[in-house]
Amino acid sequence: MALALVAFWPGIKAAVSISGTGFNSFIPLRVKGLTVPALSYNLEKMKAVGEAVDFSEILEGPRDPAALKCRIPAEKSSSKFLFLSGQDDRNWQSECYCQEAVQCLQQNGRHVEFYCYPGAGHLLEPPYMPLCYASIHKPFGLIMLWGGKWREHAKAQEDAWQRIQNFFRQHLQDSMIKSYL
Repeated sequence: MALALVAFWPGIKAAVSISGTGFNSFIPLRVKGLTVPALSYNLEKMKAVGEAVDFSEILEGPRDPAALKCRIPAEKSSSKFLFLSGQDDRNWQSECYCQEAVQCLQQNGRHVEFYCYPGAGHLLEPPYMPLCYASIHKPFGLIMLWGGKWREHAKAQEDAWQRIQNFFRQHLQDSMIKSYL
C-alpha cells in the first residue's frame, strides 16, 4: 500500500513499507486511469500447518518475467524509502519482494534503506505488542500464519520502531509539513 500511495500521489516525501512488496497483489489496482494487475498466485501451493495455512509460497516470484506488469512504479516518486521485513514471514516472502523493490529503486537513483530481521514474522508492529503468529483471515475464512519467533520478533519490533521514527525525523523534520514526531 505504501508504494502505491507514493507512486501515484505526488509530494509524499518519505514512505515506510513493512513486509510489503513492490508488486500489486491479489486484486487489480486502479488509479488515475491506470490498472496494475494483481500478481498471479496459486492456492495449490498453500501449505497446511495443523489447522492453519502458510501462504508464503503462493505468489508468483518477483523475478518471473510475467510479474513485471504487476510492478508498482514507485521509482516515479522522489520519495525516500524505508523497507522492513522479517525472514520468518509466513504470509509471503517479504524479504525477497522487498529486495526486488529496493534494487529497482536503487537502479533508478532513489534513496532506499532496507532492514530484514531474522526470526521476525509478517506483522511487525509497535514494540511491546504481542506476537501475532496466526489469526483468522476473514476473506479466506482460514487461520493464517504470519510467522515470527517470540524473542526475535520482539527485538525486531523494538528496532523497527526506532528506525521508523528516525527515518521520518530525518526526512520530514525540515519539511513544511507539521509533524509531531
